This record gives sequence, C-alpha cells and structure tokens, in this order.
Amino acid sequence: MSEQVAPGDFTRDLVRWSEALAAIARTGLGFTQSLYEKERFEEVLHVAADIKAAADDALEVRREQDHFVQEWLESVGEGVPGYVTPKVAIGVICHDDEGRILLVKRPESGIWLYPTGWADVGYSPSEVAVKEVLEETGIECVPEQVIAVIDGQRMGFTRFGMYMILFHCRAVGGSLQGHPLETAGVGFFAEDDLPWPTAGASWWGPMAFAAIRGEKLAAAFEPPRDPMWRGTPG
Repeated sequence: MSEQVAPGDFTRDLVRWSEALAAIARTGLGFTQSLYEKERFEEVLHVAADIKAAADDALEVRREQDHFVQEWLESVGEGVPGYVTPKVAIGVICHDDEGRILLVKRPESGIWLYPTGWADVGYSPSEVAVKEVLEETGIECVPEQVIAVIDGQRMGFTRFGMYMILFHCRAVGGSLQGHPLETAGVGFFAEDDLPWPTAGASWWGPMAFAAIRGEKLAAAFEPPRDPMWRGTPG
C-alpha cells in the first residue's frame, strides 16, 4: 500500500521543483548564445512560474506568474557567474563559560534564534561566523567546529535554494549589545530556560548543547533522498 503525501509536503515539493526548473533555465540563459535555446529556456521559466504560482495558491500567497519570470530573468548572469547555485547562510551556536547559548530576537517576527547571516564574498565561512556574532550581539567568539551543513529549503526554512553551515563557537570577549536594526533583543540562555518562541530548537538544540558540553560531533547533514529528485513520500 503506497504512503500518502501530506498537502504541505506536496506544496514544498512544488516549490522545490519550480526553483530547480528555474535554476536550470537561468543557468542555460547564462551560457547559451543561441536565440533558439534562449527562447526555450524562457519558456521553461514560464512553466516554472506556473508551478510556483500554484504552490503560492495552496499557501494563500498571491503573486502573479509574470512576477516570478521577471525576477528570475533579472538574476541571469553570463557564463560561470550565471550558473545558479543555492545561497549560503552561516549560523552560529555560541556559548559562554556557563554553558549558555547566545540567542538573538528578530525584530520582524519576535522569534529567537542563534545568530545567522548570509555568507559574504571575501570572507571564509568561519570569518563570517565571527563577524555575524560580533555585529549582531557585540560578542567576540572563536570557532570550535562545524556541527551541521543543511539544506534550508528541504528543512522548510526557505522557499528558495539555500545551504546553511552551522558553526559551534565559544565566546571570548565583548559585551551584549544587539544591533539596533537586526535585533530586538540578545542574551545568553540555559538549555532548560530558552526564551519563547525559539525557532527550531527541537532539531538543533540537542546537537548544539552536546557541542557546548564539549562533545566533538561529526557534522550533521541530510542523507540523500531515494529517489533524490522526487524524495520519499510521507
């Protein structure tokens, strides 16, 4: 008997499929010089936009197909810069000498989470981790280990391709001072006293506090789906 696919899972698949199609088409547009191929790739973008609009309808987010096509076309590069890849974000599990975790309250949502930011060109991933923590919280830290490399779209964090590298860092100086535009609060919190609401603690909390307790962890990652394109239903 086949497993049933939940509506939410199917909607996420629609988004993933549309973004994958759009990425293939945008990469093709970035490399081809053929007018015929450009027309075909643009047609693929329209198909991808139809799929994404259908997913938005299911999520009750109303945007027109033309919006997606224009957005994708404007991001087409030429040659290697035009090869579409997931965006890269850096997350940081940072702790103090008391074993408490550093969390940031996002002003737009009021949700607490560890410091995060987009990877910046010219910086290594660990440098971005140190920079983001200092900019968002005023805390100086040093990286200890990478504890996870995850697919944000697969985890349901984003509706576009994004990989997150999650670092474990140790606070070594500075003082709590939240960024006036990016934070509505910062603080160190014990494992049994996380603020409400804290996003995603059920999946990152156990490995985060294991790292804080001094355990050396193998970096977590999602195993390949079988089959990889469609994924496993349910």
